[in-house]
Amino acid sequence: MNASAPELTAILVNYNAGDELRTALASIAAEMAGRAWDGFVVDNASVDGSAAIAQEFRPEVTLVANRENVGFGRAVNQALARARAPLVLIMNPDCRLQPGAVAALSGELARHAQCAMTGPRILNPDGSVQGSARGDPDMLTGLFGRSAALRRRLPWLPVARRNVVDETVAESDPAVVVDWLSGACVLARRDALAAVGGFDERYCLYWEDADLCRRLRARGAHVRYVPAATAVHRVGHSSRTARAASLRAFHQSAYLYYATHVAPGAFNPKRPLARTLLAVRCWWLLRAASAPSASPTADPPVKERA
Repeated sequence: MNASAPELTAILVNYNAGDELRTALASIAAEMAGRAWDGFVVDNASVDGSAAIAQEFRPEVTLVANRENVGFGRAVNQALARARAPLVLIMNPDCRLQPGAVAALSGELARHAQCAMTGPRILNPDGSVQGSARGDPDMLTGLFGRSAALRRRLPWLPVARRNVVDETVAESDPAVVVDWLSGACVLARRDALAAVGGFDERYCLYWEDADLCRRLRARGAHVRYVPAATAVHRVGHSSRTARAASLRAFHQSAYLYYATHVAPGAFNPKRPLARTLLAVRCWWLLRAASAPSASPTADPPVKERA
């Protein structure tokens, strides 16, 4: 690693990401050229050989090889415990930074002492906006979330605009305070993450980013969406290799989030309804995914988190 103290620690959790991991690391290295940084690739027992790509970026990047898939949040926390830099970049291996992203994100953190985390405008490979800045999830998120049909048909409804930040608003403001940011790519203060204990490891996959942002805000911090910073995200690359498991994890984590933040209390009457609706939704998507006509290369709906 660099002899001087790093300005930024990058953390990527890898699971069969293939060559996408190399592209992601190369984009970070390009952004940090001439500056001290370090990074960790936490590999969750990949079987495609992609973990070895981390060795190409030594000495900056260290490989942490898990013998089993411990989930996203726990894997990030493994690296957080070893991070030295004041800023931590958490990024999916199927994501790549566009030039100037780190400067724009870190600039907002420098300007706002109470800001714990910033996130870029995330684009699909075709250039369309992914919708990575959101409102707190609730019972209507399944109907009006980013990929929901009702939101696409009725985008002007307040509930639809609340679930996903309106890009016209974002374009008129260099940085927008939001409820939560997609964990596909965020830059955060290490001390703020440490103060809340990092990610909640009860979430194996999905919704851990919404939970983290909510806990940061509960301590008086805020998170900001920075559309001047850009990243490109190829959605669902890793989850394609475990589609059914990803679907189940999505719905399990959705219920955990709902029970923790929306309907707290073991005897809350909203919980049985939420559990039933999520179970039915999971069954339906699993059934659709196993249909002969289902495309084996289509991005799984669960990867879109809402």
